[in-house]
Amino acid sequence: EVFDLTTRAIEYSKNSNGAFDISIAALDKIWRFDGTMNELPSEGAIRKSVEKVGYEHIVLDSANCTIYLSMPGMKIGFGSIGKGYAADMGRALMQKKSVQAGIVNASGDLSTWGYQPNHTPWLIGIKNPFKAYKTIKILQMEESAVATSGSYEKYAEIGNKRYTHIINPKTGYPATGLTSVTIYGPSAEFANALSTSIMVMGQKEGLKLAKKFPLYHYVLITDQGKIRKSR
Repeated sequence: EVFDLTTRAIEYSKNSNGAFDISIAALDKIWRFDGTMNELPSEGAIRKSVEKVGYEHIVLDSANCTIYLSMPGMKIGFGSIGKGYAADMGRALMQKKSVQAGIVNASGDLSTWGYQPNHTPWLIGIKNPFKAYKTIKILQMEESAVATSGSYEKYAEIGNKRYTHIINPKTGYPATGLTSVTIYGPSAEFANALSTSIMVMGQKEGLKLAKKFPLYHYVLITDQGKIRKSR
C-alpha cells in the first residue's frame, strides 16, 4: 500500500515538474506560521533548508516492493495527499460494505457517493477566504471528490506580504500569488496533489497543469481576491 502510494506520488511530482514532492518531509523548519515571525530567513538558510529534498532520489524496486532514499538524511511523508487518500479509501471500504451513499470528510478533503436521503446530490460549498461565512461556489456532487489547498489559515505576514505554509520544494520559499486552490473530480487523492501543485506553481503555470486533466475542475482565488473557475 505504501509502495503504491509512493509510486503515484512520484508521478504527481513528474506531472508538476517537482512542485509536488513527498520528500519535502525533510525540509528544515525555518519558517514559522504562528504569528511570531517578523523577518525573512536568510537566503543561505532557505537554500540549505531544501538540501535533503528531491523526489529524483527516491528509488523504487517494484520486484522487491522496496523504497530506497539514496540521499543521506532524506525523508518522505504523505501530508500533502494523505487526507485525500484516506477519504478515497474510506469511500471504497463503505461501498464494498454496500453502504448506498455518504460523505467521507478528511479534514476538508471530501469523497462522496450516492445521493442524499431526499434523492438530491450532496451540496458542498467552497469557502471565500476573503469574506467570512460566504461561499464562492456550491458543488453538486454524486460520486466525486474535492480538495482545497490554501494560505488563509496558516501563513506569515512580513513586510505587508503574505507567505503561505505551502513551501516550494525546489526553492524553499513559501508559495505566493494564490490564496486558495480547490480541485474537484473523481479522486480526492489526485485532487489533493493537484491543488498543492497549483498553489506552488502559481496561477499561470498551474492553469496549464490543471487543463491537462479534463476530469478535474478548479476554482482558483488569487491574493488579490480574483476568482478563476473552469467551465
